[in-house]
Amino acid sequence: MLFSELESITQGKTLQLFQDRQVTTMLTDSRKAVVTEGAVFFAISGIHHDGHRFAGRLYELGIRQFVLEYPVESIGAEANVLLVDSSILALQRLAGHHRSLITAPVIAITGSNGKTIIKEWLYQLLSPEFIIAKNPASYNSQLGVPLSVWQLQPHHTLGIFEAGISTVNEMQNLQRVLRPTIGIFANIGSAHNEGFQSMEEKIREKLRLFQETP
Repeated sequence: MLFSELESITQGKTLQLFQDRQVTTMLTDSRKAVVTEGAVFFAISGIHHDGHRFAGRLYELGIRQFVLEYPVESIGAEANVLLVDSSILALQRLAGHHRSLITAPVIAITGSNGKTIIKEWLYQLLSPEFIIAKNPASYNSQLGVPLSVWQLQPHHTLGIFEAGISTVNEMQNLQRVLRPTIGIFANIGSAHNEGFQSMEEKIREKLRLFQETP
């Protein structure tokens, strides 16, 4: 995939295209940036942190591809820059597009508790027969799921991913990324109750993960 393709995939706007490079690595944490030819830094604006503050330093380190929510003057002329409304949503759209190109089945796990241990149990049980991609640790958030799914490659024969939400209107985004062929609803409990008006609403939201599962 080339950087120029991200505009249509993410519904963004290309601000700068110096050299159309391959997209191979997604970066969201400037402290853990790995400088490679195909690395793309997604600058995320949060309540307490703003990744745009570190984009200029990453350019100095050698990163040459950026997805931003607003322009950053400290990024030099030799960079590729895409402007989007939401870097997290752009990341999800890119991972969802990537998932659509992979034919391997995907098992998706949700629930209030136990998602990670079920995922690891399944991995241990099925790894002798399948080449498996899975979330590292408990990367099951709006950010963690797309980063995990990006690791799914054509040589994998199975994906096992967990998905967690803390409020309404989050699971539909993860469903578009995961597109599961097999679903596991582990349980329902009190975790993140504050994000939902009722237990019924929380169950409905979690079930959205499986709304298009065969």
